[in-house]
Amino acid sequence: MRKRLLSWLGREFVELTGEAKPAASATVEAQALFERCERELRGHGLSLDNTVRTRLWGKDRESRDLGSLDRVKILSGKARSASSSFISPTHFDSDARIAIDLLAMRPSRPELQKVLKEYNPPITPLRYLIYDSVVVLSGVTAVLPTLEEQMVDILPRIEGSLKDAGSSWNQAVQASFLLHRSQNFETLKATFKKHVNVDIPQMEYFYVDGYSSAGKLIEIEVTARV
Repeated sequence: MRKRLLSWLGREFVELTGEAKPAASATVEAQALFERCERELRGHGLSLDNTVRTRLWGKDRESRDLGSLDRVKILSGKARSASSSFISPTHFDSDARIAIDLLAMRPSRPELQKVLKEYNPPITPLRYLIYDSVVVLSGVTAVLPTLEEQMVDILPRIEGSLKDAGSSWNQAVQASFLLHRSQNFETLKATFKKHVNVDIPQMEYFYVDGYSSAGKLIEIEVTARV
């Protein structure tokens, strides 16, 4: 497991990235991987309750689905966080089925708690959380025929969540675009610029092979100041 400590937004973050140790099933791998994450965080005086975002990777659809089910069970209550999940065989360097990117934050005061906002009606992903003046949105997707149509659907929903959290696109500090491998980044960038005319300090782009359901071409994650 790779660990990175970083200062960002005036806060201290711990970023954990790792593949599971190959096991009998994706379920066993996910459980063991989150246990490793918990041990790493405790070494810094944190726990899974400090998690603000997780990105789960599955080698295939079955692995993604099983891993996501266990994540819901493990990251419940105070550990609930913004989330996304993807299928990407090329993400793996081992025979593992599950990999995790986890970001945890140490608040400026230990008594501060996350404010969790669900969709209405609630669905598996959290809509967003607010933690010590930082708002973290789960990945947002759509199932529509083209990338353009999906972006036109997704971007206003992100804007609505930011506004509901007391933020805006102008206060966004990071946007992550996880694009289906059948599409291209230049089209994505041009489409985003056409609909969101702001300069976001950090933009990152990844190719993936699948999402929570067929037909999705893009998933966008956003972090902002409140």
